[in-house]
Amino acid sequence: MEWALVILFGAAVLLFILSFSKKDSVKVDEQMEQLASSFADEMSVLQEKIRNIEIDAEITAQEAGVLALSSEKRNLLREVLDLHKRGYSTESIALKTKHPENEIENLLTPYIKAKNERRTVANDI
Repeated sequence: MEWALVILFGAAVLLFILSFSKKDSVKVDEQMEQLASSFADEMSVLQEKIRNIEIDAEITAQEAGVLALSSEKRNLLREVLDLHKRGYSTESIALKTKHPENEIENLLTPYIKAKNERRTVANDI
């Protein structure tokens, strides 16, 4: 009977010591998860910035030689082009941006025509 108590007490002490080492590994896992989450957040911010730069470059190329756009109009055009490239219809873009549909069509017209013209030329060759 004494041996059984000694063995049980020894096992309890061993498990108690192991519980502290498990807490350290849990902390490492939490830190790794937090680090991965922060990297994912940074990547999404960088992707958004890259998307904005690409759209700004397209706007600048299209508006070359024309008066510079105000920052408010540029932001609207950026948002409209982004939604258009994602496949939204002009109606849904108008609802999302709370602007009239004909204004959205006017904003998109230079970019849609340029895209269609390139396809036509490529198909004629």
